[in-house]
Amino acid sequence: MVHAVTGVLLAVFFGWQALLLALLIPDFVAGAIGSYLFYAQHNFPGVSFNAADGWTYEKAALESSSFMKTGPIMGWFTGNIGYHHIHHLNARIPFYRLPEVLNNIVELQTPKTTSLNPIEIIRCLRLKVWDVESQQMIGLAQVRAVS
Repeated sequence: MVHAVTGVLLAVFFGWQALLLALLIPDFVAGAIGSYLFYAQHNFPGVSFNAADGWTYEKAALESSSFMKTGPIMGWFTGNIGYHHIHHLNARIPFYRLPEVLNNIVELQTPKTTSLNPIEIIRCLRLKVWDVESQQMIGLAQVRAVS
């Protein structure tokens, strides 16, 4: 409701350009960044998924989600979403304690990682499908080649 009222007020008092620049574009950019952060932490080179017979909660948390390397400022803005593998182990750990958990539990200190490096972003975005035979994420071009 607040966004709708803000949008109407911006458009009425300052025009559609103000609505576009002050509300719509920033909202679109924030949504795109948030979507990518979620996507990349579950679809990255090196991710692994197990069938029901080899599946455990802990293994899924550590091998099917990543640690995204971010700086302290991005960590603050994202609520330490980079510590996603720890979040999947225990979602009750507050975001501000996740770095402490990583530093104090040796088993968590060698996670599968991703980053916000542009090359890494492209590598993550190319992955679309889990290939059961090769046990890895593959892109659509590889899917078409197999079909």
